[in-house]
Amino acid sequence: MRTISLHDTRTGRLTEVRPREPGKIGIYACGPTVYARIHIGNARPFVVFSLLRRFLRSEGYEATLVINVTDVNDKIYDAAKAQGIASADLACDMTSHYVADTNLLGLGRPDHEPLAGETVGGMIDLIEALIARGHAYAAEGDVYFRVRSDPAYGELSHRDLDAMDQGEDVEGTRLKEDPLDFALWKATKPGEDTSWASPWGQGRPGWHIECSAMAEEYLGVGFEIHGGGSDLVFPHHENEAAQTRCGRGHELTQVWMHSGLLLMGTEKMAKSVGNVALLHEVAERWGRDTLIWFFCTGHYRRPLSFDDDTLEAARSRVARIRDQARRLADGPSPAEMGAYRERFFDELADDFNTPQALAELGGWLSEANRRLDAGEEVGNADLRAMLDVLHLANLLDAPTGGGPAPEDLALLESRQAARAAKDWAEADRLRDELRARGWEVRDGAGGAELVPVAS
Repeated sequence: MRTISLHDTRTGRLTEVRPREPGKIGIYACGPTVYARIHIGNARPFVVFSLLRRFLRSEGYEATLVINVTDVNDKIYDAAKAQGIASADLACDMTSHYVADTNLLGLGRPDHEPLAGETVGGMIDLIEALIARGHAYAAEGDVYFRVRSDPAYGELSHRDLDAMDQGEDVEGTRLKEDPLDFALWKATKPGEDTSWASPWGQGRPGWHIECSAMAEEYLGVGFEIHGGGSDLVFPHHENEAAQTRCGRGHELTQVWMHSGLLLMGTEKMAKSVGNVALLHEVAERWGRDTLIWFFCTGHYRRPLSFDDDTLEAARSRVARIRDQARRLADGPSPAEMGAYRERFFDELADDFNTPQALAELGGWLSEANRRLDAGEEVGNADLRAMLDVLHLANLLDAPTGGGPAPEDLALLESRQAARAAKDWAEADRLRDELRARGWEVRDGAGGAELVPVAS
């Protein structure tokens, strides 16, 4: 097993991940609030932490990934009310879409996907512990966290205490001892159609307590890695850390790992801004292999620009790898080329540096092509091992005699529809997508058919 080091947002330093139990690493990542379908920016943390789990398992660790679903939230109440439907129905529908849309990435599911609405008991238990320790107080059915009672508050986000704004509306301000305090439990308000019984009356949990309780329920306190997008550092993760620290007397996690934002132009992609590209539409257009490669081209901590040029570059690279792979034999790679593979995995162990890992993979391919051009036989074992960690080993597999997959046939049908509509640009794009997936389109008197791309 390699030693795994990750950048910890709290300390600002590269930190060695130290398993509490030998060989076991727990990862909790904050999932979506299900009031609308997710966009490609929401997918970045899902990809980052799914691939991190895959890498850790390749190193021999028993890695457990938990990604929650926030199905109790003000945004859900507001969106449901605007649509004239029950909030629970909207949350259920959007959760189903979320699962279906992220399945398009082909990365498998997290080991646990708790729903906030199904784990309220643990939230109430943690709130009671905070009240008993003097870190929280009840007021007219609400419960608030005393921010100034935690001397370590602000260490994660590196913000000055008096300059903080919790982002909560003014509705509960009169009930707070201090404007800095944030809600742990909210009494049911008119128009809210979902609530739970509690020691403080009928109500629902606040957003931050949800993740503290769910993370603890599935991974315990002091687990190895807590992840999420960088936009969650404050207030969400700052508040999570404070709640568990004050309620349990221990830090929630060892390492706070944050992925950078996805940018459209120079702005953060966000539903509130309105500049979103929905995941299922992007996946249909570009294909999952292209998307996975695209996400890996940027270091997880850095912003990543989303535009047609970067996606086209990713698609072209995937297609070239698929073509190059057909020159390789099945079996062991030359021993001298193993250094590329070792450096590939070393880069992933060093703050999960996927861009540098891809550079080593590219170096391996260049060396392989040089040897093949010189008449040597080169086995694909090293390349398969590297691609497998990224869940892209399918690029090595030529289409089988069983014929095109349903997804390939769907793309062909879409291409035919585009041609019928005289949308030649879209027809050409779909043709290129099929080629990247290993299929050549041949138009004939009997219609279009797919044939494997020639080696």
